[in-house]
Amino acid sequence: MVGTICIIANGEFPQEAYPQLLIAQADAVVCCDGALRTYLDFSGGVPPTAIVGDADSLDEELAKAYSEILHSIDEQEYTDLMKALLFCARNYPQAETIHILGASGHSEDHCIGNYGVMMEFQRMHPEIDLDMISDYTTAFVMTESGSFDCGKDRKVSIFTPDTGLNIRSTGLQWPLDKVVWDNWWKGVRNVASEDRVSLELSRPSMVLVILN
Repeated sequence: MVGTICIIANGEFPQEAYPQLLIAQADAVVCCDGALRTYLDFSGGVPPTAIVGDADSLDEELAKAYSEILHSIDEQEYTDLMKALLFCARNYPQAETIHILGASGHSEDHCIGNYGVMMEFQRMHPEIDLDMISDYTTAFVMTESGSFDCGKDRKVSIFTPDTGLNIRSTGLQWPLDKVVWDNWWKGVRNVASEDRVSLELSRPSMVLVILN
């Protein structure tokens, strides 16, 4: 049974021990097509479980060599990361956890887009425990009120595309209760004043939390 999946995107491949351990322990590894060569270098040539994308970032030699696990999706409505996430939801319905790695670095616009993809996918599949991990940060999405452990004094940034959302917080140095979410910088670089932070959302929505 596939319970935990790692998706490898074509950004900065993690060098720290923890994200690399997540890859080693995953039940399945799914590469966005452009990340295949980097992943093969990391794995010593051991192929991933699947390769997903529009194949525009995959050279012909690799596409031919790994054609049996290549799932080429031509449509351009979704990014390769969203295609990979939807592929996982469809082909591994028992998956409980998806870790996204290599989704930041190299290209800032792609990084911002990938955070948006995370929020949209989590809204679509709230039953899956989803996060994005790099050598520097851990990001996850809340679609309803809840709490999380992060450790006192950790930097906590909050983002939401929902300009009408009200968020009440406990455990943050600067409470969010009066924040108007009309720009991305409004919740950047808060600090956890307690080990556990709670967010109370005024309605179901999409809230991105980045721990630094």
